[in-house]
Amino acid sequence: MRLGITGHRGLNPEVETAVKIALRERLAAFDADELVLVSCIADGPDAWAAEFALELSGRIEVVVPASEYRDALPHDHHPTYDRLISAASELYSTGMTDSSEQAHMAGSRILVDRVDALLAVWDGLPARGYGGTADVVEYARSKSVPVDVVWPDGAYRD
Repeated sequence: MRLGITGHRGLNPEVETAVKIALRERLAAFDADELVLVSCIADGPDAWAAEFALELSGRIEVVVPASEYRDALPHDHHPTYDRLISAASELYSTGMTDSSEQAHMAGSRILVDRVDALLAVWDGLPARGYGGTADVVEYARSKSVPVDVVWPDGAYRD
């Protein structure tokens, strides 16, 4: 099973804890020998799901939206990003340089085009910028890729 992950970054601690539990449960339901998680490994749900997939003996594949993508992520996430990218069994790139909204959406399209289903840590609201979670969900649905929305009851975004 090839799963993609997309989701909101910067969740408050309470929502983060609930999302981590839900993601781990979703991934644990799959046979580890068949589990491949495709992620852009940004801070938040992208990285959490990748870490859980590896802990469960699955594999990860990483999409790099832009050559400057890592530098645009929070500095405290760089060690996690580096560890996860080195654990990837495959790397995909958009060929873009700037870590822009367009590059992020291009990376998400590559991700969606390579998966059987998409996990979306999504509050159900429109994207706050082009290439946000809602846009990725919309793209997946337009490609008939099933979307499993992970959003705990009572959760909210700041």
